[in-house]
Amino acid sequence: MDKFHLQILGSGSALPTKFCNQPSQVLSLREKSFMIDCGEGTQRQMRISNVRISRLNNVFVSHLHGDHCFGLIGLISTLGMFNRTVDLYIHAHSDAENILAPLIARFCEDLPYRVVFVPINPLKHELIYEDRSLEVYSIPLKHKMLTCGFLFSEKTKDRHIIREKVDFYKVPVREMQNIKKGLDFVTENGDVIPNACLTTAPTTPKRYAYCSDTVYTESIIPYIEGVDCLFHEATFLHADLTRAKATMHTTALQAATIAKKANVKRLIIGHYSARYEDLSPFLTEAQSVFDNTSLAMDGLAFEI
Repeated sequence: MDKFHLQILGSGSALPTKFCNQPSQVLSLREKSFMIDCGEGTQRQMRISNVRISRLNNVFVSHLHGDHCFGLIGLISTLGMFNRTVDLYIHAHSDAENILAPLIARFCEDLPYRVVFVPINPLKHELIYEDRSLEVYSIPLKHKMLTCGFLFSEKTKDRHIIREKVDFYKVPVREMQNIKKGLDFVTENGDVIPNACLTTAPTTPKRYAYCSDTVYTESIIPYIEGVDCLFHEATFLHADLTRAKATMHTTALQAATIAKKANVKRLIIGHYSARYEDLSPFLTEAQSVFDNTSLAMDGLAFEI
């Protein structure tokens, strides 16, 4: 069975600490890796976590605050040192190209591959990436600058063949793809064998939502309803709600409230302020509202 493998590279916020690097994650599915945000030091975190850099073709940047994109130039340069030839796609606000292209020209000259900027509109919920297995949608968030999260949604898979049934009805190999797609089988005698006799239901597609820097907003709930796993920022404890509102961030209690109202299956919180040395109160606070909560920590991996 194909799995969503989530690797936490950085779980902190603007100020890195001894234990929490700036934000970055890598989501892997079917031999492909997708980076979400790229804070300073991300490529070193990839080395420590044994993330295969060769599988990385797409980077999704939630917004252009430095802690979410300062690592891009270093990563782009390092990929060039590996003599990469495959294009690298950076999905971000249109300003990203204006900001980063001069730096790439200055520090990453003679790259053996192309860096392609794919502009996204953080104000809209829309499809921003698609391949044979996966769709990625933007999730509008509310922060001090234009910011969006991302919904990674597996496409519906084929139905599962019941081997003994297709052998019994002597289904030709050329018909297998049609059967997997849900079509009935017609024998040489004209008898119709219902698809339900030949297959079982496909594996339920997985969905992962990443909600970066944002003030508490229930407007995201329709986009993340029922996801298998939600990452939601929790920069502050609820005792510091005034500070959270002033900086347009979320508390652990608020992140858990969103998870509960959206009926998600699992919540991961992160993006902790450097003011907190002990992160255990974040888990206690979130679990008081939503029990199936985990703390994002640098180096941790989750199977979704």
